[in-house]
This record gives sequence, structure tokens and C-alpha cells, in this order.
Amino acid sequence: MFVPLTKPHLGSASAGAKIYCRPTCFIDRPHELDDHCLRIADTMVWFAAWHISLRDGASVKTAIVTVAEWADWIAAMPDGLAQAATAQRAAVVRPRGALTLGERTVRLNEPQLMGILNVTPDSFSDGGKHVDTAAATDAGFAMATAGAAIIDVGGESTRPGAPLVWEGDETKRVEGVVAALAKGGVAVSIDTRKAAVMEAALAAGATIVNDISALRYDERAMAVVAEAGCAVALMHAPSAKSDPHEGGDYAHILFDVYDMLADRVAACIAAGIDASRIIIDPGLGFGKSVGDNLALINGLALFHTLGCPILFGASRKRMIGALDNEAPADRRLGGTVALHYQAATQGAQLLRVHDIAENRQALRIWRGLRDAALTA
Repeated sequence: MFVPLTKPHLGSASAGAKIYCRPTCFIDRPHELDDHCLRIADTMVWFAAWHISLRDGASVKTAIVTVAEWADWIAAMPDGLAQAATAQRAAVVRPRGALTLGERTVRLNEPQLMGILNVTPDSFSDGGKHVDTAAATDAGFAMATAGAAIIDVGGESTRPGAPLVWEGDETKRVEGVVAALAKGGVAVSIDTRKAAVMEAALAAGATIVNDISALRYDERAMAVVAEAGCAVALMHAPSAKSDPHEGGDYAHILFDVYDMLADRVAACIAAGIDASRIIIDPGLGFGKSVGDNLALINGLALFHTLGCPILFGASRKRMIGALDNEAPADRRLGGTVALHYQAATQGAQLLRVHDIAENRQALRIWRGLRDAALTA
């Protein structure tokens, strides 16, 4: 249950209390507010207030604090909370810079598309369409031509109930596709949780590791990424075991997912992975109910306080069908576009989708509206 947060509550918080400062009250004409708004990183998204939450045991208290009121609220906080809140503010406004992916540079000042290329027989939406190396390669080049900045190649389905694939078979599925796309100048991400597959894909030309277990499934994965110096996407899943959907019992979905990702970012940095190469993903649909997913989407801007680019993926996911008369996966395009547009309005830098042209068009409309507001 949420209750209003006041400054006296901050002063009486326990030693274990946590503060969460989420950008809110987004605006499209920041030049009219001068110093009363802030920019999320180097994106085209500005906001005028913070949604501050104090989590103290089972209690969560919240307040909307304008950018102008920020200093007064910081002054009311004990040192520990003030330091945490100040660090979160700094992380939100710090430019993310561009991702250098081999010979390709992906700039994150506006949302970029990551194309989903599943070289699998059993993925929930496109399983079996790209099992042939030549067909998969052609599909990857087609997505790049349509506007995908990165192609995410995966050789193992992670849908609920999917069987585990031996790393040798997974490598055979993806290696040739990665090599062909990389040779053709495409920025390639490898979607895997297995260190051996990471190594093979990176050797073939991949420049990002996208791990649904946030480098927890394979004990060698962290070292592989650190040694390679590649970018890495850390996704939240409730379990690092064979079934990533296992578990999913949350006290507070938004804060629990946030805390796990904060821990993984810290662990990666401690292991020698450059902070500028870390991307975070809240993991929609993995061990989460429809209500959980909606809460994560509505609170997505909180993840900017981790200081990393946000990867958001809701393409054709079951939650869309749950909200629209159980529409099957091939009839979820409208919901996919709507969810990714919503993520863009909250500053998400990378959007992982199946349908490139349609989502590219939506982002062009988004950009046009932003430009018009800034120049009117």
C-alpha cells in the first residue's frame, strides 16, 4: 500500500531504508521551463519532477517533488539516503554516449531498434522461420536495411517450458549467421546465457552479449565478457537456472527488479566490465504477471538512475494477447508498437522488436513530434 511521503518520514527512516527517484512529469518544451526541468541522459526526453519513493521494510511512501524542490528534499534526508538520491540524479542526467560496436557506432540520443533473429525451431513467435543459415542471414540483412541498428541472434528459445539446448548445438545454429552478418557490416548481438556460445559468437564478429540471466547462469560468462571488452545487456529474470521463468514472487515488482539489476551492474563493474558497456533490461514476461509487466512499463524511467542504457523488449509478448482477447502472437503488432512507443516516451534507448519497419515508422512519428515541440 502506498502512502504519502513527507520530509519528516525521511528523517525517521530506518538504517535499512532505500530511496528510489524516478523521473516523471515528462514535458516536450523544456526551453519554457529554464532550470525547472532536467534531461534524461542525452536523449530527447525531459522531465519536470521526481517520483520519490521511500521503501522501509514492507512500507512504501511516495511523493512527487518538482525539480526546483529537489535540494530541499535532499536536505531533509539522512546522509545515506541523500547520497543515494544524489547518485541517482547524477546517473539520470549523465550522457550515455554512443555504443562502439566494431566498425559500427550506435548513438543513443534517440531510440534505436534491435532486430530479433531467432535461429530456432521453437521460439514462441517466429520459431522455425530462420533455422536455415542462408535464410536467417537474409532475414538479418533485411532487418538492418529496414532500420535495425543491431541484430540480436539467438539459438535457444526461452519461452516458458522450452527445452534446454546443448551449447554445441546452439553454437552451430548461430555461428554462421553471426559471421555472415558481421562480415556484411551489421552490428550483431548474441542472445545467449552460455559462455561457450558467447566465445564462438564474439570470435565470429558479435559485439554485444545479451544474457537473459544477467551473467548468472554460466559461471564463466562474466569472465568471457570482461576479457572480450564487449558490450553486455543484463536482463532481469527471477531465476538463473534452466527455466528463467521460475520463481517470480515479488514484494514490490518495480523495486525488486531494480535492486537485482543494480546488484548485477555493480558485480559486472567489480569484475572489470567497463560501466559504459553495460545495458540493462527489466525482462518483461520472464516470471512476471500481466500486472507486473504493466507496473514495470509505467515505472520504466526509474531504471535510468542506474546510469546505463535501457533495453526494452515487449515484441509480440503474451501480455498483449492477455489485454486483447487472447490475440495470438502473429496478431500483436499494434500492441507491440504501442508498448515500444511508450518506452520511447520514457527515454528507453534500445527497443528489441520483430517487426522493424512498423516500429521504425512509429519512432519517426515520435521524433517528428519531439522536433515540432522543440522548434515551434
